Amino acid sequence: MLSTLRTLIVDDEPAARQVLLEELSGFDDVAVAGEAASGEEALAQIARLQPDLVLLDLQMPGLGGFDVIHRLPPGALPAIVIVTAYDQHAIRAFEAGALDYLLKPFGRDRLEKTLNRVRQLRRHPGSVAESIVRLSEIPAAGARQGRKIAGKSGSTYHLLDLDDVLAFQAEREIVWILTARQRFMATETLRAIDARLAGSSFQRVHRNALVNVNHVRKMAPLSSQRWMLTLSDGRELIVSKRQAHNVRRMLQW
Repeated sequence: MLSTLRTLIVDDEPAARQVLLEELSGFDDVAVAGEAASGEEALAQIARLQPDLVLLDLQMPGLGGFDVIHRLPPGALPAIVIVTAYDQHAIRAFEAGALDYLLKPFGRDRLEKTLNRVRQLRRHPGSVAESIVRLSEIPAAGARQGRKIAGKSGSTYHLLDLDDVLAFQAEREIVWILTARQRFMATETLRAIDARLAGSSFQRVHRNALVNVNHVRKMAPLSSQRWMLTLSDGRELIVSKRQAHNVRRMLQW
């Protein structure tokens, strides 16, 4: 059996938080662990409480809901349900990957359906991680977009900042996410990752590898057809003849 859904309510309007608090009190397996009236407070509460579920308003002064998603603290992997009064924002978020959304004003039946969906998906933490990854790809107005990738270490899923990823490397069916400190198992194929990161700082260097060019420290010839890349952690990867031109162009060498 899964434990109680420890829930954080995030909304800048006290009345809206009170409505959610009262509605959630009718569910035996839901416990409101805290409330937040701003994006800044939400980030602090998520880091402190590590909630299972965040009911997140999108329109807030200062840091909005998408800002919160982009800046989730390390180790935090809550199910995120969007709460908004604006239908276009809800649909946009849901299509991007939100587990569900609540359109204000909502009734108990709608809330119950949302909670049932969260309960089901909590059994699949990888799906929760992927939903946050997709939500993080929606730009937050006026803020630098912090894209993320889901990785697995043991039985635990992690949300990794793409800026911290040195490379993706495939070993048969497994794709490893390489960071300076450790490696994680990716939840997607290398081809899918390559397609999703098109136009970013990640460049295919071999049929089995993608490299973050921002972490390349040296590119040296091995032969007339092959090159060796040295990454910021000292790791070395071979560049295939087919990809050498593209890598040199991205590095402007």
